[in-house]
Amino acid sequence: MKTRRSRVRSSELGPERGPVLGAVRSSAVAVLCGLAIGGLAVAGCGIQASTVPVDVGAAPSRVSCDTPAKPSAGTSTVQGIRATVELVCGSQLVGVERVVPMPEKKSSKDAVVLVSQALLEALQRDPSPEERDAGFTTGVPAGLTTADPRPGDPAGTVRLSRKPEDLPLGALSQIVCTLSESEVVSAGQGPVVLGGPDTDPPRAWSCSAAVRSRPEAVPTLGDVVLPTPKAGAS
Repeated sequence: MKTRRSRVRSSELGPERGPVLGAVRSSAVAVLCGLAIGGLAVAGCGIQASTVPVDVGAAPSRVSCDTPAKPSAGTSTVQGIRATVELVCGSQLVGVERVVPMPEKKSSKDAVVLVSQALLEALQRDPSPEERDAGFTTGVPAGLTTADPRPGDPAGTVRLSRKPEDLPLGALSQIVCTLSESEVVSAGQGPVVLGGPDTDPPRAWSCSAAVRSRPEAVPTLGDVVLPTPKAGAS
């Protein structure tokens, strides 16, 4: 003889036992959902497990841009001139005090050309370990040199082995701002007159606040500097 099992509904347990049974079920679901947080996939908890890695990006990097201590004349073994070399740090130009050695091969007797070449070589050198740790970099390409001005160029003209307009904007900004800091090349932080290896007239370039703050985003050409007229020319 088969015995039929009867199901008891919560409503049939009376007004007191019905809510108790519902509370027990809710507590069990809450416990299982809590286990899902620990890595267990539990259906019905509203949590969907995913095996696809989520790229949250690299951690933000911060650079200090703290300039190294100024070189002391008594302790430095480098023979040269004191100069401010403009390096890139935090997407802007920051001046670093250095003792810049003069070029070993003096291809010119012009003081402006010699000092410009020394500063150019300083910009081409890799930053020191201390400077790199602080976030300093340089973008001036290797092999860039200076040459004597062409006949008719105004006094103080610096001719480069590449046209200034063809250089990367960041590198050009470094060169202009570094040369403008030199009393030999630019008097009183005035404009720097730069030209290329061709016969095109040189241009005057200024190191403005906009150039220092955004050296990669200032595509402004300098003014054309007309050749100096010869004496007696009408």
